[in-house]
Amino acid sequence: MRIIGCDLHARQQTLAMLDTTTGEVVNLTLMHEGDKVREFYSELPRPALVGIEATGSMQWFLNLMEELGIECRVGHPAQIRAAEPRKQKHDRRDADLILKLLAENRFPAIWLPSKELLDLRALLLHRHQWVRMRVRMQNGLQAIALANGLRRGPALWSYDGQAKIAFLPLLPHAAYRRSALQAMYKRSTVIDDPSRSGAGDGTGDRSIPGRSAAFH
Repeated sequence: MRIIGCDLHARQQTLAMLDTTTGEVVNLTLMHEGDKVREFYSELPRPALVGIEATGSMQWFLNLMEELGIECRVGHPAQIRAAEPRKQKHDRRDADLILKLLAENRFPAIWLPSKELLDLRALLLHRHQWVRMRVRMQNGLQAIALANGLRRGPALWSYDGQAKIAFLPLLPHAAYRRSALQAMYKRSTVIDDPSRSGAGDGTGDRSIPGRSAAFH
């Protein structure tokens, strides 16, 4: 069996690989260019166990390990660091430490979400970002309306309310800002809910009041 401690970085990974049959330990570095990583792990004798620290850019590596049928464990970074009395980080030393924890069955593995859950999280993050952007656009449009004596409350986000803002007599730069904010606001509403696809005729905004009331 091959047990591998992998210190994973964006451009490369440093490995400490133990052959449990012979006791031999091999250290090497793999660059993430081309197919070098795939070729190495594809040719690795099975069974094999790989351990890495949790990082934000590890998903491609986990996908590769799953595709190749190699068990990969992800460890808690702080708990891995706590197992090393020396605080200075070094790629080879980090790989050796991960290998040691795996071999001694002390590796602090963490729970990982499924691909489906990760995909759902991506959708929620996307919608959350659009909501925040839309609120900022609303705040900007409301500031323009109030500065020009237009007070409509939640009705400001109706089709008629948006038309009132569009026809406010503004100086050129303020008018440009108003037009840009209104265009982005309409676009953000359509992206958040593709069924509101009435871009260009105002129909996409007619149902806004019921949604936008939550922002006030």
